Amino acid sequence: MITRRSLLTTTAALLPAVGLAACSNVPKDASGAAASASTIKLVGYSTPSAANAAVSAAWTKTSDGNGVSFQTSYGASGDQSRNVANGQAADYVHLSVGSDVSRLVDKGLVAKDWDGGTYKGIVTTTVVAIAVRPGNPLGITGWADLTKPGVKVVTPNPSSSGSARWNILAVWAHIASLGGSDADAKAFLFQVLKNTVALPGSGRDATTAFTGGTGNVLLSYETEAIYARQQQNGVFDYLVPKDTLLIENPGAVTVNATAKAKPWLDYVLSAPAQQIYAQYGFRPLIGTPPSGIKGVNDASDPFPAPDHLFTIGKDFGGWSAVNTKFFGDNGIVTQLLSQAGKS
Repeated sequence: MITRRSLLTTTAALLPAVGLAACSNVPKDASGAAASASTIKLVGYSTPSAANAAVSAAWTKTSDGNGVSFQTSYGASGDQSRNVANGQAADYVHLSVGSDVSRLVDKGLVAKDWDGGTYKGIVTTTVVAIAVRPGNPLGITGWADLTKPGVKVVTPNPSSSGSARWNILAVWAHIASLGGSDADAKAFLFQVLKNTVALPGSGRDATTAFTGGTGNVLLSYETEAIYARQQQNGVFDYLVPKDTLLIENPGAVTVNATAKAKPWLDYVLSAPAQQIYAQYGFRPLIGTPPSGIKGVNDASDPFPAPDHLFTIGKDFGGWSAVNTKFFGDNGIVTQLLSQAGKS
């Protein structure tokens, strides 16, 4: 039986992440205690840990960020959101899906208007991609191949991972784009789940399992695939399907955050920060991608435009509708996982 695993920090040697403990050189007050006003507690989903570390390092060299340290915690998005809702301290959250921030709004921990502004609360974007073994021995070209005999899929567990939810919705959207009914999409998704051999706790856990030899196809963030290849050239190949789903990751400052958290968020949404995120495989919100991004398929076109790019808002009606229809106790995905023997 496939079991769900939790991740608080990344321990894989292949994919080092930012640690759970505070960054070094935290300023001290006269009593020797950490000066909390100069420390931002960042709680995030697993994938952007290295990118956030690079962005925060750049920000601390600015006048706004000078003297500020970061205390970080990374793990599966749903787990991280629940941890904060249940009392884990956070000044800034960077999560995978909007509903994980909505949980914090409902708890009074994040302002109701967190998703206003130019980017509607989104701080990073990527797309759902398919990773395969080097040389693509199975000849995977798109979603239809995931149901073929011999395909062994690795994708995170949707009960804990935002990445898993994006992946599953991309599979569903593929059938809808072909004019298929909900019944057609259910049947197709069921076959993909039948071919699934591992449901790790987070997107980073899934990558670690795949690079460790589990399965022969990994459903992943494009940025995660690029980052893995940056860490170990040739570890696997990846492709962006002709139709896929735009992944929009939210970031928000909590209501009782240190005063430095808002300037930090402002920097995250600046052109310099977005260029750094692009170097780690995220599609920048501002400007064109920088040159020389490592790990991409084509350095001259690092982020190819799919023929059809679905979005949660336009094609699914938003996360509230998605969670009710797909991931609730009686949701479609919850039922299909049980039927496929994967719950």
